[in-house]
Amino acid sequence: MIYLDYQATTPLAPEAFEAMVPLLRDQFANPHSAHRLGRAAAAQVELARDEVSKLLPSGGRTLFTSGATEALNIAIQGAPAGGIVTIATEHAAVLDTVEAMGRTGRAVTILPVEADGLVDLEAARKAIVPGVSIVVAMLVNNEIGVIQPVEALAALAHEAGALFLCDAVQGYGRVPIPQQCDMVAISAHKIHGPKGIGALWLRDGVKPAPLIHGGGQEGGLRSGTLSPALCAGFGVAARLMRERAETDRAHVESLAAMARTLFADWTLNGSGTVRYPGNLNLRREGIDGARLLSHCRTVAFSLGSACASGSGRPSHVLRALGLTDGQARGSVRIGFGRYTDRQDMERAAEALQEAAAAQAAP
Repeated sequence: MIYLDYQATTPLAPEAFEAMVPLLRDQFANPHSAHRLGRAAAAQVELARDEVSKLLPSGGRTLFTSGATEALNIAIQGAPAGGIVTIATEHAAVLDTVEAMGRTGRAVTILPVEADGLVDLEAARKAIVPGVSIVVAMLVNNEIGVIQPVEALAALAHEAGALFLCDAVQGYGRVPIPQQCDMVAISAHKIHGPKGIGALWLRDGVKPAPLIHGGGQEGGLRSGTLSPALCAGFGVAARLMRERAETDRAHVESLAAMARTLFADWTLNGSGTVRYPGNLNLRREGIDGARLLSHCRTVAFSLGSACASGSGRPSHVLRALGLTDGQARGSVRIGFGRYTDRQDMERAAEALQEAAAAQAAP
C-alpha cells in the first residue's frame, strides 16, 4: 500500500516508538506521584515538554492535552466573554466549537476566503473590532495546504483587544509559527509522533478557563494523569522535526514538483504559491473522487478531512473557494512527507491516472 494521506496522520517515527517502549513496559510510574519512580517519570515528561516548546514561540508555556481538538476547545471555550471571529475553511474542531459557543449567545463571525483559499483581509478588518475577544485561524489548511496570513490577522486581533489563537496542527515543525500568536494548538501524530497527545501553547499572562476539573495537573488547566510514553514520543518527534527540517523540506519540495508534473492535467485547488508543498488538493472534470478512492485499492489518499469523511457532503473548504458540488466531489487530496519516496509517487500517480481515465471514458 502506498500511503499518501499525511494530513490525516503520519507514520510513527521509529525513534519515537523506541522512546515510548520503556515508559510503557518498565518505567510505568504515575508522573504526578511524589516518590522516586514518579519523579523519574515526571522528568521524562518535562524533557518532552522542552523539545515540543522549541518549535513554538518564546515567552509562553506548553500544556499537554489529548490532542489538538481538546487544545482548541480549551482555548475557544475558555476565552474571555466577547465575540468570536474565524474563517470559513477552518477545521471542524474550530467551526463546530464556535457554532456551539454561538448557541450560548456569543457573537460569531465566519470570514470568507478568496478563490485561492486565502482569507479576505478586508472582511477581516471590518469584523475584528472592539468587543471581539478571540480570533481563530489555521496556519496551514488541512485540506488544501494554503498558508493563511496569521501575522496580519494577529495584528488585527491585538488592535481590537482580542486574543489570537492559531491552529498550527499542519504547520508545526514545517512552517514558522509567528511570535504574535497568543495561543497555539498542535498535535503529535501529524509530525510522526503518537496519536492521543497534543499541546496548547499559551503566551505568558494568557490563562483560559479550564474545561476539565480534577487533580489540577498542567497548571490547573488540564486535569488528568499524563502518559509519559505519549509525551516522550511527542518530544522525540518534535526534536526530529527540528533536526531534520532542511532535509525534510527539500524532500517534500522535490516530491511536490514531481507530483505537479505527474498530475499536470489536473487542476490545483487553492493558491499555487502561498502553500505548504506536501499537500496537493487536485480536481479533474468528470471524476467522482469517492469512486476513484474505491477503485485505487493500492493507494491511500483522501477526499479531504478525515474527520468529515463518509458524510457524503461536499467539502466545506472547497465550497468556500467557490467550487461547485461537482467540482468538490471531483477533488482528491494527496499528502506526502518524510517516508514517501519517488517510486511511491510515480506508482500512485499511475494508478490514479489510470482509474481517472477509466472513469471518464464514455
